[in-house]
Amino acid sequence: MALDYESLQTIPISYASCSLGSPSNPPPLLDRLHAISAAGFSAIELSFPDILAFGSSHLGHDVDPKNYDELCTVAAEIKRECQKRKLGIMMLQPFANFEGWPEGSDGRKDAFERAKGWIRIMQASGTDMLQVGSTDTPLENLDKARIVPDLQELADLLKEHGFRLAYENWCWSSHAPDWKDVWNIVNEVDKPNVGLCLDTFQTAGGEWADPTTSSGLLEGVLKEDLENRFHQSLDDLGNKVSGDKIYLLQISDAYKVPSPLSTQADDAGLRPRGRWSHDFRPLPFNGGYLPVVDVARAVLKTGFRGWFSYEVFDGGPEGKGKNVDLVAYAQAANKAQQRLIAECAGKKSEV
Repeated sequence: MALDYESLQTIPISYASCSLGSPSNPPPLLDRLHAISAAGFSAIELSFPDILAFGSSHLGHDVDPKNYDELCTVAAEIKRECQKRKLGIMMLQPFANFEGWPEGSDGRKDAFERAKGWIRIMQASGTDMLQVGSTDTPLENLDKARIVPDLQELADLLKEHGFRLAYENWCWSSHAPDWKDVWNIVNEVDKPNVGLCLDTFQTAGGEWADPTTSSGLLEGVLKEDLENRFHQSLDDLGNKVSGDKIYLLQISDAYKVPSPLSTQADDAGLRPRGRWSHDFRPLPFNGGYLPVVDVARAVLKTGFRGWFSYEVFDGGPEGKGKNVDLVAYAQAANKAQQRLIAECAGKKSEV
């Protein structure tokens, strides 16, 4: 069934604050907010690292990641700066390594302390949504039976404030790397304020592509079979997921890495897709190779017409970083959005 182009033009657009400019040396937050606003975006995803960095300049000293009094002061100031630029704060992100810690463990204690602190930051910043990434803590350190109850408990904490939880499959997650994994978990959690954060990179980068192979694709399967399997997965997404349980779709592409990444985790424990994610994610139609349009079209076929949010980490094709004009780059993201929705609807873009 063809998508109605007119309905796609009503989709609101956001930009992740952490993802404009060089991933390894991000420019000042206020410069990024200016560019995002000037390019016509209506909101940002506010990243926790940006709160820390902006807090250092605003308060004149480094902010402890667990000093929630100071973090709330900083978040309130960022809210004011966004309001000056007619930007909303759509979501706070990325809340990581939360679910599945064994009962009584230090990890579980830390996870819930962080949750309560981040809820305070949400109140100060004026956002109502928390992004939770499917944990990449090694499975041997987790109690998988705790994953659903932990998310239920977090949902209840958020509900007290009228807040929502957007659960995202990180394609390097140790327990839920695919959209089906998080969709099944969201259904088990069964809370009205818990939905999905879907992502073109996380979906295609996990089920179709592979940065550890010379082809850049999953190997060990015929290419035709890979394509058929991936498009069946997208058909399932479009037909089985409830559009009202998708809270946002994050948009980015991926460069094929110049040489295959090691299949082993790095010294910090980050898996290859996590390393790929950090530096090799451009805007769609700008040198990447993922089937971004196919993923976006599948999400739209659920009936979803909520936030499209641009989260790119563009270190250039070599992943070594590049200097960009922030306003021009944000404008290019808006143009990519126009082309994306046109191609999703089967129209030839004039952008």
